[in-house]
Amino acid sequence: MKLLVIGSGGREHALVWKLARSPHATRLWCAPGNAGIAEETLAANGRPVECLPLAADDLPGLLAFAQGEKVDLTVVGPDNPLAAGVVDLFQANGLRIWGPNQRAAQFESSKVFAQEFMRRHGVPTAEAGTFQEPGPARAFAASLGGRCAVKADGLALGKGVLICRSVAEADEAIDEILVGQAFGAAGTRIVIQELLEGTEISLHALCDGRTAKLFPTAQDHKRALDGDLGLNTGGMGTYSPTPFVTPAGLAALHEAILTPWLRGCAAEGIDFRGLLYPGVMLTANGPKVLEFNARFGDPETQVYLPRLENDLVEVLAASVDGTLDQVELRWSEAAAVCVVMASGGYPGPVTKGKVIRGLTAAAQMPHTKVFHAGTARKGADTVTNGGRVLGVTAWGAGLAAARAAAYAAVEQIEFEGAQIRRDIGAKGLV
Repeated sequence: MKLLVIGSGGREHALVWKLARSPHATRLWCAPGNAGIAEETLAANGRPVECLPLAADDLPGLLAFAQGEKVDLTVVGPDNPLAAGVVDLFQANGLRIWGPNQRAAQFESSKVFAQEFMRRHGVPTAEAGTFQEPGPARAFAASLGGRCAVKADGLALGKGVLICRSVAEADEAIDEILVGQAFGAAGTRIVIQELLEGTEISLHALCDGRTAKLFPTAQDHKRALDGDLGLNTGGMGTYSPTPFVTPAGLAALHEAILTPWLRGCAAEGIDFRGLLYPGVMLTANGPKVLEFNARFGDPETQVYLPRLENDLVEVLAASVDGTLDQVELRWSEAAAVCVVMASGGYPGPVTKGKVIRGLTAAAQMPHTKVFHAGTARKGADTVTNGGRVLGVTAWGAGLAAARAAAYAAVEQIEFEGAQIRRDIGAKGLV
């Protein structure tokens, strides 16, 4: 099969790495890819993965390429092309593509849509309101005592959520998004949710329009600094599985969240084929959905795919074809940990082009994979090319072993200004 992956981050490197291991993959392109993706080769024939000078949001260019090369299956990594309708475009031209269509992608591209859908169909979530004007928004936030999450409606690279613990903080957040337009058009509407207390986990469910197959749990670390301090980021690291949910608990989460969600999709004619990723807070009053994403998480993908024992090509094809009920997802007993190495200043402005050293040494460590996110080639060097640079991932018999291996690999790598969190997975060891 000829495969095309759309995207350039750590999630896409993990997808390419796993797809390349499939005997079905005879040629694989990534648009635009990164320095690490360009080093992958196919297990079936040793052919290198080819990176394309096509942006992930260049829908006409992607379509023309897929048509010209007669690509058998396209896999969409990031949210932007999904929200822009890349799946609809490819399907209208007779091409097979994995990911939710534009209407289904609204679960991520519009927090207002997702919040109102959950209310209509009984999906457990926080008390919330949606607003376009600052006055009513401030009044609602005040009714919550200022303890709330203020969220931009649209896509904001995982950074459009401001956590507030006082009325003053809430007013400032509302003004920042609605008045100051900190997130541009993504913040013309906002959702304000009560601040939920509990343990936050990431759920992933592969869907084919009728069936949803739940992954094991993972836990992301969104804040930039140790102890969950600092600004929200796209994710500074993750691990899987978590100790907070038993197999019976996972089945209960499916019943509480995915069952009413699937029923709601059927009632509203939403054909969701792709990956649903709810962020969930385990509260004293049961699980509550914080928000939905409509694609693989980043960096969650980097810990899920090393644990997935199925052929990813076959699994994604079943999602596209509506035959997921015939597939049993198989997972390794190993734990996996991903530590993100980010550029200095992230999630704010960063300087690119810093030479990365030690990648070869880290790659030689057992049960370890360094997934590239923001990297590029500059002559003979691999250099930084974004905020999140690498996802250093390791797996082993238990969380402590996987965590130690991941941080041992991190110690092999250096670039100017590198920042990491030192507490990835620590909550799972308490």
